[in-house]
Amino acid sequence: MSFSKLRDLPEPFETLDDAAPKMDELKVEDDDPTVGPRSRRHSSISGRRRKLSTTAGSNSNNEVGLPLEPVRSKMIGDKREYAVEPDADEAVMIEKSKRLAAWAAVDHYIKPEHNVIAIGSGSTVPFVVERILQQGDDVNKKRKFIPTSFQAKELIVGNGLTLGDVDQYPIIDVDIDGADEVDVNLNAIKGGGACHLREKVLAEASRKFVIVADYRKNSAVLGSSWTQGIPVEVAPFAYAKVIVNLERITGCQSAKLRMGKAKAGPVVTDNGCFVIDAQFDEQRFSDPELLLSKIKMLTGIMEVGLFCDMTDAAYFGNVDGTVTIRNADGSIYTLKQPGEEPVLIKGPEDEESV
Repeated sequence: MSFSKLRDLPEPFETLDDAAPKMDELKVEDDDPTVGPRSRRHSSISGRRRKLSTTAGSNSNNEVGLPLEPVRSKMIGDKREYAVEPDADEAVMIEKSKRLAAWAAVDHYIKPEHNVIAIGSGSTVPFVVERILQQGDDVNKKRKFIPTSFQAKELIVGNGLTLGDVDQYPIIDVDIDGADEVDVNLNAIKGGGACHLREKVLAEASRKFVIVADYRKNSAVLGSSWTQGIPVEVAPFAYAKVIVNLERITGCQSAKLRMGKAKAGPVVTDNGCFVIDAQFDEQRFSDPELLLSKIKMLTGIMEVGLFCDMTDAAYFGNVDGTVTIRNADGSIYTLKQPGEEPVLIKGPEDEESV
């Protein structure tokens, strides 16, 4: 994909069906291989956990009408077997759902008065930039866009937007980013694209941090659909020691150095570091904040791809063309079409079962 093609898009689409012919132009490879600092964010709700049922389900909706993606893997002996890639029809729907989520997030969170915007990484982000461009040159010419990765930088520069850096703008108005998986408390796993150090720095610098993803990333508990493990960025000379300590100290089931797919040797991040993918059992994922603190204590680790108590909202595009919006206060909305008002389907204090 040529990122510059986003500049050549027609006028804003009325519906996603109108946008479907443009899917091939915008399709990118999935990122296999986010009022000041966010440490004070949502402190009033960080200790509150909604009651869950973690039983794997089908594609049917749960009690509050949320289409959660079923677990796409299973354990056979001591090995995990993964589901096959989606077929052509499902792949098209996944792309449409990504676009719908991205458009809705931009419409709700990026307003004309927002001049410093962070652009995240992953396969959903081109649709974020697409919608920003549709807001027009008058508002975009005064904005500064800060990338979380080389991919995001190419999107910004290739579409004629003004590149900025967190050194210049340590307080960011809005950060919209993708995720590998998000749980019902808006804790997220990020780092499938090996960008999570910079993603977390920008997320913490942002007044609002918003995740956009397709329905496959919407889970009850982390580790349900994203089974590759938690990405851990490490100093290259310390990776072997970190692997040993992950398994010895944190209860990690398996820790492996991530290897490059198109190069000999390990994946190297934009910061010149290596990435370890650390797998944990469901019990460890029941308290992501505790797990994060244990991993972070290990010497040699630069950053961990667990984003806890940081997200203001998560937008999930669903296969039926709707968007599920989860907010940090526990409320959940559904959106049927861009431009419409979201409909409340669960209040902040309502108990949820998924």
